[in-house]
Amino acid sequence: MTSRQETRDTADRPRRGLAEKRQAITRAARTVFGRDGYTRASIDAIAAEAGVSTRTIYNHFTSKDLLFQTVIRESAAQVADAQLDIIERRLGKVTDLEADLTAFALAWVTPLTEFADHFGLVRQINAEARHLPKAALDAWQETGPRRVFAALGRRFGELADDGWLEAPDPGRAATHFVLLTATDVTQRSYWGAYPLDRAETEEIVVTGVRAFLRAYAPPRR
Repeated sequence: MTSRQETRDTADRPRRGLAEKRQAITRAARTVFGRDGYTRASIDAIAAEAGVSTRTIYNHFTSKDLLFQTVIRESAAQVADAQLDIIERRLGKVTDLEADLTAFALAWVTPLTEFADHFGLVRQINAEARHLPKAALDAWQETGPRRVFAALGRRFGELADDGWLEAPDPGRAATHFVLLTATDVTQRSYWGAYPLDRAETEEIVVTGVRAFLRAYAPPRR
């Protein structure tokens, strides 16, 4: 290794250390906020979970509000990326509308278990909405749900243009689809806290897809 490379590596170590500390803090905060809620969660508890001092947390985040906003925004972005990928993979090419929508809806509910810490946060947000910083709620919605629903609405609009759906308002159709298929799974499982068995999930999804198609499938389909 040359002296220049050694110098560069030495200079990079503090930055890597700061990034690793920040990641440890946000991971711990997601766990603690999801477990205790925003109001009851303390910086001391987050520091203990992360294995750092409270001073280290305040060096990265000036307040609990800012830490919560950062955590929910980053967590929502991860889940949104997964859901956008599901839209692309499952609805990128439709050949059998009912079968493809059913496969899509079943895939759509899988993040409930894959991102358990995130949906722990969502449960707390729903319980404590009136006590949370409005900026945090807006950041969560813009980074996560609104971004995903906008993409789903665009895809439903494309399906309507191709004759698969009769949907003058694709965004509303996307909302109706999720309400009929995924929302019941989400609510019955308490946002993934008590996952439903596969048979119950499939029954909800299949009947929801059929109800959606009775409203939105063109007669010829």
